[in-house]
Amino acid sequence: MNYNFGSYPTMITPYRADGSVDLETAKRYVRWYAENNCDGIFAVCQSSEIFYLSVDERVELNRTVYAAAKEEAARRGRPMTVVSSGHVANTVEEQADELNRIAESGTDALIWITNRLDPNNEGDDVWIKNAEALLKKLPQNVNLGLYECPYPYKRLVTPKILQWCLDTDRFYFMKDTCCDMEEIRRRLKQLEGSHFYLLNANCQTLLESLRCGGKGYCGIMANYHPKLYAWLCKHYNDNPETAEVVQGILGTFGFTESGIPYPLTAKHSMTLCGIPTENIARNRPSSDLTDYGRDCVRQMKIATDRLEQELGL
Repeated sequence: MNYNFGSYPTMITPYRADGSVDLETAKRYVRWYAENNCDGIFAVCQSSEIFYLSVDERVELNRTVYAAAKEEAARRGRPMTVVSSGHVANTVEEQADELNRIAESGTDALIWITNRLDPNNEGDDVWIKNAEALLKKLPQNVNLGLYECPYPYKRLVTPKILQWCLDTDRFYFMKDTCCDMEEIRRRLKQLEGSHFYLLNANCQTLLESLRCGGKGYCGIMANYHPKLYAWLCKHYNDNPETAEVVQGILGTFGFTESGIPYPLTAKHSMTLCGIPTENIARNRPSSDLTDYGRDCVRQMKIATDRLEQELGL
């Protein structure tokens, strides 16, 4: 698989006014991601509200995103990678069913949510036992990955688990959410020389992780200003002084992840970018998006639009 690394937004799910998934707007998001220099998309992840979507909705959303991304790649003559998760069940058998359905709907890598392999946080041996059982139930030709999803709890990857993944030779993609540069360095050292690549979800440690061998950014904030993440991932080494400035701005704006109500803020940002989106989420009430939150998104867009202009993007 020819992976294209750099800026990977975590796909958000748009809804119609009646609360059903709006697949047509999802296609418009994919085009917008492509127009804004994204190298890939993480489909059906926590940002997609997967714990609040039925398995049928998850599969159809993934199918739509994958097909639209491949159409954009063909039209633009550049790869657009789609990695997909979508398993939320507790048992290995149910997860295998969910993941097989996602795989059949199209993906470049099937991403395992780390806490699903150890729902009760019982330890590495339990994680690996469940992982071995799950691996046997999935197609042999599907590439795999890991995602340290924060919900319902963040199950961080240990060196033992990472080595198990390396030994299988099946893993290609990791969305790292540890937010700890020392741990990221250790992981990158362990992954060195393999085809198992780490993408950082944390804005504040992004630049340093790239310098240490990380392959890009995969996170929430690429839903707002993905061009800046794409620029940093490609130019951090050849333009180091400007990279420090871009990192400082991205790191600062990154604190809005928890300061204002995501994913409603990302959906409002899409509206500001010309893709009308209903102010609806399934994981929180629409009333959470106040005028204050809307104005924060507006201010962020003004500032990042100007920075993109300064960079010639």
